[in-house]
Amino acid sequence: MNNRLIDKEVYRNLPKELKMLTDNFDDREKDIVLLSCLGVLSNCVPNIIGIYDGDTIYPHLYTLIVAPPASGKGVMNYSRALIEPIHKKILEDSRAEKLICENSKKKTKENKSEVCPNIQVKIVPANISTSELYSFLGNSKHGLLVMESEADTLSSMMNNDWSNYSDVLRKCFHHESLSIARKVENLYEEISEPKMSVLISGTPGQLKPFLKSRENGLFSRFIIYSFDELSEFKNVFAAKTNGNKLIFKDVANDVFELYGKLSKLEKPIVFEFSENQQKRFHKTLDFIWKDIVTNHTDAFIPNLNRHGLILFRIAMIISIIRNGNNLLNKGNIVCSNRDFLISLKLTQTILRHSQTIFDTMETTFLSAQDEGILDSLNPQFTRQEIIVQGELLLIPNRTIDDKLSQWQKKKIIKKISKGLYRKL
Repeated sequence: MNNRLIDKEVYRNLPKELKMLTDNFDDREKDIVLLSCLGVLSNCVPNIIGIYDGDTIYPHLYTLIVAPPASGKGVMNYSRALIEPIHKKILEDSRAEKLICENSKKKTKENKSEVCPNIQVKIVPANISTSELYSFLGNSKHGLLVMESEADTLSSMMNNDWSNYSDVLRKCFHHESLSIARKVENLYEEISEPKMSVLISGTPGQLKPFLKSRENGLFSRFIIYSFDELSEFKNVFAAKTNGNKLIFKDVANDVFELYGKLSKLEKPIVFEFSENQQKRFHKTLDFIWKDIVTNHTDAFIPNLNRHGLILFRIAMIISIIRNGNNLLNKGNIVCSNRDFLISLKLTQTILRHSQTIFDTMETTFLSAQDEGILDSLNPQFTRQEIIVQGELLLIPNRTIDDKLSQWQKKKIIKKISKGLYRKL
């Protein structure tokens, strides 16, 4: 699987901050650093909106790096430094505010019924429950970043009934309203316009249980960058390697300052394409659409549609990073032709990566119907329970038994005892 590298023209035309972050890397590592930085920065530019297909959207991206062990994908972790100061500031401020409130309640009787604010964060781990994720999302003003260097951590969480937040990821991508109600926990949470960025890396084996199906809608929401070459043993004492953390720290300080200024804006800045850019956007994606329908499978069309939105978001991020403080007194920003073209070229590359993974996924993945049946069941279920689900869909009992047999062979479920199964 020799997927293409990101075009050098993209790197030549990046804003200076992104050039600084990527200059010390080559080939695959360079691409991973760029995509990782864009993923993290998508959660660092508050109060920037755009109108896409009639909806208000924000810059947040989902990014997935797929490669074998020892392939260099670990450089993704450098990008975390860009958001660390913001995360630390938000966490410390919310802790201080909570402490002041709690101390005030202890001193005066009048404040006993006052509800103290919850802790706020910017980065959340993948191994949290759905209710915890809802809580952090509800408390967040400008979105969260889920960052995980091992995709199987998130995959294993999605196999637990108490932490399967696949639906949350699907809705957050389009900022669809979320609500959760759980009687046992006395919990009701409602969140409008949720914002979340996701950055994950993993091996192909770790990817399989995470995405499960090409058709479940989660796959098409991700920027996917994949390759199978191993990296050579590199010079770990090279001078340029020693300076990487300092470079990221310097840029992180600029990002922190920009975040502070943007977060204080009374009205969001509206990002838009020029009329000519809109025409070029439509012409290019329409050409790709026709090529997919003619030469590939129309099942890939949802990926193309969502990559149009991904292109728009990438252009938003690059434009904001390039223009920075010059935007603060403006009500809107029109994308420059340079930023539009490099965003377009970058998106065409990652779309090719996505299509490669899509085409090479094994048949062990489930159909949309099978995915729906399994999702409706508890992690451990009986034959009778799945038969009931089958009856709702007018599926004969014999077909259900065939599915159970196939799923066992594909290692999707395991038979524990007669009539009792467990999801893997």
